[in-house]
Amino acid sequence: MTYVFHASSFFRSSYTMNSCSFSPALRYGHTSCESLSANPNGVAASPIAAERFRVRLPRSVGSRVFMGAKIRKGKKGRETEYPWPEKVDGNLKDGYLSYLSSFKPLSIKPKPFILPFERPIVDIEKKIAEVRDLAKETGMDFSEQILELEKKYEQVVKDLYAQLTPIQRLSVARHPNRPTFLDHVINITDKWVELHGDRAGYDDPAIVTGIGSIDGITFMFIGHQKGRNTKENIHRNFAMPTPHGYRKALRMMKHADHHGFPIISFIDTPGAYAERQSEEKGQGEAIAHNLRSMFGLKVPVVTVVIGEGGSGGALAIGCCNKMLMLENSVYYVASPEACAAILYKSAKAAPKAAEKLKITAQELRKFKISDEVIPEPLGGAHTDPFEASKLIKNAVMKHMHELLKMSPDEVKRDRIAKFRAVGLWQDGELDTYRKRNMKKRDAPIPEPLSIVAPSLQTFESSLNYKPENMKGDDVDFKLPSLSPKSENIKRDDPKVDKIDTVNASSNHNSF
Repeated sequence: MTYVFHASSFFRSSYTMNSCSFSPALRYGHTSCESLSANPNGVAASPIAAERFRVRLPRSVGSRVFMGAKIRKGKKGRETEYPWPEKVDGNLKDGYLSYLSSFKPLSIKPKPFILPFERPIVDIEKKIAEVRDLAKETGMDFSEQILELEKKYEQVVKDLYAQLTPIQRLSVARHPNRPTFLDHVINITDKWVELHGDRAGYDDPAIVTGIGSIDGITFMFIGHQKGRNTKENIHRNFAMPTPHGYRKALRMMKHADHHGFPIISFIDTPGAYAERQSEEKGQGEAIAHNLRSMFGLKVPVVTVVIGEGGSGGALAIGCCNKMLMLENSVYYVASPEACAAILYKSAKAAPKAAEKLKITAQELRKFKISDEVIPEPLGGAHTDPFEASKLIKNAVMKHMHELLKMSPDEVKRDRIAKFRAVGLWQDGELDTYRKRNMKKRDAPIPEPLSIVAPSLQTFESSLNYKPENMKGDDVDFKLPSLSPKSENIKRDDPKVDKIDTVNASSNHNSF
């Protein structure tokens, strides 16, 4: 919107311009005014924010000057962007709490991301699209060819995802379009409200907590939150929590334990945030405190690994009664890239390290670390997030109904027994002479030097040592011989005792 004023009438009127600046460099210059003011009889122009005044200076002197003002609309504030609906139905009995979260669907759909092993699938999709376009252009019927290509597409996807290697499953777990914790929570809950803060002045966005209800049962939800684009990932710190995030999670666990709310945690993190400030603020202590406190909770805890679970950063909210893993999720103590860099001195050996680490849900189910593997839609959870959330809900509620039948003490003992049973051991004697295939030492090991105790004669010579530059009139430091002559001395001889007594008295008189 632009207002144009006649210069002569403008300056004769009651309007005044404050702090206007003209550009002398240009004949057709621009001016900027901070505000417009008017008297009570005029039009109230303040506090309208004028973006810029444009002044056209004509070539001939004495001509009229025209001035235009463009009013800039203010940006939407935080209250306007808050996700409350403009009109709420008065007959609505529930569903208001769903608006109490700042997490909203993306306005722009994410770009498709193709993994390296998915190239054959993309080629078939292109062929199907070409045949459909040809059918539209020519008007011919290619329905049979399209059906054959679609059947071939489904078969290729089934065969491909049934034979994924561990490193390929890791790439699916890290897929940028994979549904996040809040995506699943909004899909499976009837009511949901997010809770913030650790009661110490911090609120880590990498861990999200809140209360929600499923089928009339109230749960405490705790989970790692990844971003859906670069901006969200930076805000969420790529789901790598700081100590404040773990302390916030612990506060919510104690709150749930006090009120009797079962806990559902979602794991999706590459690990705790390893930086200097996090270590200074007690990263290890926060994780250890969570581990100790979770084994004392008297409410059931069910954990779902929806992406990647890295080391202590995942275990800090994963000490549970039942651990469920999605089909293409992973759980590891160290990432395959880090393991390969340590053991094989190159990150290119990550596929080999992933096989040795046994990080997939299928392998962990064999070791009884995972209690159930939740199937995913064909092609991964990112192809159908709603179906993936539905499968998660059914699996969680099945195990939760079993745990809710137990008493608080039984729930506690069940959680401890689960982790006590993890791992295998065998009693036996250790063969100390067993040869091990270890890397040879690069530097030669020096032979140990033989240390000989000095004799008494060597000790006497060192005491009687006289420097070469000592003058003749200097004091002689030569001491009497200390070597006993056993052949001339007898312990029982009374003469020896008499000599010792005389020497002692003479030394006393000298002082």
